[in-house]
Amino acid sequence: MLIGLLLCIRGTAFTHENPNLSKGQKVYVPAYSHIYTGNRQIPSLLTVTLSIRNTDMSHTIEVVFVDYYDTKGTLLKNYLLSPVFLKPLESIRYVVDYYDKAGGAGANFIVEWRSENAVNPPIMETIMIGSRSSFTSRGQAFVPLK
Repeated sequence: MLIGLLLCIRGTAFTHENPNLSKGQKVYVPAYSHIYTGNRQIPSLLTVTLSIRNTDMSHTIEVVFVDYYDTKGTLLKNYLLSPVFLKPLESIRYVVDYYDKAGGAGANFIVEWRSENAVNPPIMETIMIGSRSSFTSRGQAFVPLK
């Protein structure tokens, strides 16, 4: 019972043989097109890079969609016109330009990936770089795929 609950909370379609492997996920990745600095909350612009890394050494994964949302949850951009396949250990990136502040301080990406085989889940993170700061944020799987 507890194991089933933990699998639901983690939001991953795990295999029975190895609970660390998955055949797909939807992943929420936080992003910040700007952050606020100082007492007057002055916006400081950031370039956002979403990095998707296939961490499986043997199998290809399919990235089904990469969608970018603003602070209010409004879809701003679909980054994929058709699915992209990442070979073992291959990576891909998507960039939100420095002057594009439409996403805001609560922007995010929703990424869906899948595989015919049970694989190591990919790493998804955003890297935000500006003139005053830089930092990263990791994705969190949230919807099990069936």
